[in-house]
Amino acid sequence: MYISTKAIVSNSEMIKNYKDCRDKAEGLGKIFILKNNQPDAVLLSISEYERLSTFLEYLESLDHKDIEKMEELLPTERDRRSYPAAQLKNQKNSISE
Repeated sequence: MYISTKAIVSNSEMIKNYKDCRDKAEGLGKIFILKNNQPDAVLLSISEYERLSTFLEYLESLDHKDIEKMEELLPTERDRRSYPAAQLKNQKNSISE
């Protein structure tokens, strides 16, 4: 997973400047919060949360056979990368066929 340095804030910065961090999350979709220089939490904007929730609800609606087909399309862990929404839609269509 690629994490932009713009999307990283320290735990102390989050505590001191919550509003600024919330605004940053709104602009970027999410920010990663570090504690002792280790990932500790993620703050999602409401729009990013709604997008992910919709996707998870869709996944939960799939039957076992469709889930197996989708798993075959996913890259292995070391090869994971970001996918544009159009590419995910194309993969979804190929599962339905």
